[in-house]
Amino acid sequence: MAKDPSEAVNFEAVADAARRIKGQAHVTPVITSRTLDARVGAEVHLKCENFQRTGAFKFRGAYNAISRLSPEARRRGVVTFSSGNHGQAVALVSRLLGVTATVVMPVDAPAIKRAATEGYGATVVTYDLKQTTREAVARELEATHGFTVIPPFDHPDVIAGQGTAAMELIEAVGPLDMLLAPCGGGGLLSGTAIAAKGLAPRCRVVGIEPELADDAARSFRSGVLQSVHNPPTIADGTRTASLGQLTFPLVRRFVDDMQTVSEEAIAGAVRFCFERLKIVVEPSGVLGLAALLSGAVEARGRVGAILSGGNIDAAMMCRILGGPAGFGTE
Repeated sequence: MAKDPSEAVNFEAVADAARRIKGQAHVTPVITSRTLDARVGAEVHLKCENFQRTGAFKFRGAYNAISRLSPEARRRGVVTFSSGNHGQAVALVSRLLGVTATVVMPVDAPAIKRAATEGYGATVVTYDLKQTTREAVARELEATHGFTVIPPFDHPDVIAGQGTAAMELIEAVGPLDMLLAPCGGGGLLSGTAIAAKGLAPRCRVVGIEPELADDAARSFRSGVLQSVHNPPTIADGTRTASLGQLTFPLVRRFVDDMQTVSEEAIAGAVRFCFERLKIVVEPSGVLGLAALLSGAVEARGRVGAILSGGNIDAAMMCRILGGPAGFGTE
């Protein structure tokens, strides 16, 4: 690992990851909408990672990281901690590569995500948010069983793998004036920014967070790592406490801006995807689109947005589609 955390991942690492995951990860579609373009005043290209294996971009980073482990490390197995999407990805990748996987999840993780994680063959270990942390549980399992920890975002190989989504997008549609990516722990955003700057140096990269989980935006602006404790946002994939030791300097170095969106804007974007685009995207996955639709980000020229996942349970979707009784209207 590079001594300077901001040099831990570079464009060459993303390109290597793209070659490594070729034939394993789906090349997900890019869709457009005349209705969307007219509404926001720009040419928008949506990278649909909701169609990725396990239903989210996380498969990219998980495959890149686990496939690089030594035979001995694979024999011992891996452990990760995740509210759902990364856990599913690690579970599936481990099954594909013949590796034993354990996933640490909060007791209140979405049922659809836990069921899918177990369905892919992983052992799920739950923990109580009020009593311990997921990192502590994972480290204890690492010490006890010799597992290798595959964190959800703060790992060079994971970050490089996540960057392949933006690489595919730009290679498919050409240079962009702006690229929007959701931000939780910053793995997708870091990889996106590195890929974008490598392929289209003039592309403005903007990370989007929920207003209720704005630690990365505050960290970006202050230059000091900020945190948030279990924020009550519907975008459950962004409930991470803070950016990581790797992703914080990478975001500061490669990302041009950070913006936030309201819960109503997030719900409105989920509805827009369902009603107008005819696709299912989870709240965490629509943050970039929510920023465009709500005006949190002014769109000009050619704009890309990564729809990062589609794993939403029926109860949450019904609540969102309920309109005013749920989260208000657009």
